[in-house]
Amino acid sequence: MALYPYGLEPIPEHEPILLSNRVVLMEPIIPYKPRSSSIWKCSHPDCIAYPRSKRVIFCRAVQRPLRAFIFIIGILTVAWQCFLYLFQHDLALAVFPSERHSRVSNWSNHGVIPVPCNSHNDYWRHIPLRSVLRAGCTGVEVDVWPWGSDLLVGHSRSTVLRGTLQSLYLDPLLKMLDTHNAPPSRNWPKVTSQEMVGLFSYDPKQTLTLLIDCKTEGDGTWPLLLEQLNPLREKGYLTHFNGSDIVYGPITVVVGGDAPFHMIVENSTYRDVFYDAPLGNLTFPADITAGYNRPMDSTYNPSNSYYASTDFRKAIGSLSLGRLSDAQLAILRSQIHTAHELGLKVRYWGTPTWPVGLRNHVWNVLVHEGVDMLNTDDLRGATKQDWKPRYWWQWWV
Repeated sequence: MALYPYGLEPIPEHEPILLSNRVVLMEPIIPYKPRSSSIWKCSHPDCIAYPRSKRVIFCRAVQRPLRAFIFIIGILTVAWQCFLYLFQHDLALAVFPSERHSRVSNWSNHGVIPVPCNSHNDYWRHIPLRSVLRAGCTGVEVDVWPWGSDLLVGHSRSTVLRGTLQSLYLDPLLKMLDTHNAPPSRNWPKVTSQEMVGLFSYDPKQTLTLLIDCKTEGDGTWPLLLEQLNPLREKGYLTHFNGSDIVYGPITVVVGGDAPFHMIVENSTYRDVFYDAPLGNLTFPADITAGYNRPMDSTYNPSNSYYASTDFRKAIGSLSLGRLSDAQLAILRSQIHTAHELGLKVRYWGTPTWPVGLRNHVWNVLVHEGVDMLNTDDLRGATKQDWKPRYWWQWWV
């Protein structure tokens, strides 16, 4: 007996039946038996009944392997996107192999486009300063501690490095600038009106901002800093205020932390060290609403300050659901507008660094709202501008 799949009653095997006045001999039907599920075993009744049919061969050779391949690719894609979202890929602590400079050139960053980002705690990198220039960052931050007649570099007293501000930064900068501004050969004709070039071959007029964070009271740090800047000052490499205008040079020195603001403004005719003003404490002058063409009288202005910075966590607060609220955006825009009206460049430190997707979103918002300098530990992530999503399905990366 065989069970006919479309009927309810059993039909004897090899028994002829009458269909449309014709006698049809019934073939035996293999009864359906449930089998264990597997990628290579199909549960379709036709595939079980006729294991050597063309449909079964196509299913085993093409259809099922293709479905398995798509499934595995999907799992790997989701896992990779989750990895990029959760873990910060800081590759900037090492020298990029593709960025080795040419042996026949004096420039170490050929083809590198300068990007307005500040290398936070740059002295912790494998190659301080040079990693910044090869990545394209236009700002570098250094923490200093006065010790005797020198300035040590480090985040705290117990973690100071063997190098000093002069050996790790000032001397290499002086050497690079001398090399870039030297004539190609001894027989090269001297040009008295030749413009001074900086540190970036892509834009020789681009200045490098050296942010020096004073970790102690500035009374001991200030005279040491001015003395060590003399070689750069004598050759005209420093951005300075000449009493009426700002003259930009290859290096712009900015001091923050416990730096003495009163010592910066003592000299009203010449300044080549500028202050990192508190962004949260900036106020509009009284006459700013009367007319934008009038000179603004403010405590912090371009003649004595360069940055206007603040802690992102204290000024904006924590991000609910990984996004800025309307109130937080209003605070952000107000602070940026105030600093720009005073002629200062906006910088936030303490922005989220993990997950990477949240960090990229905050960077994107800051850039869109007009922040002038991104504070970062990930040089590659900031200089490659990977915070801008390229495809709609990668909005979280």
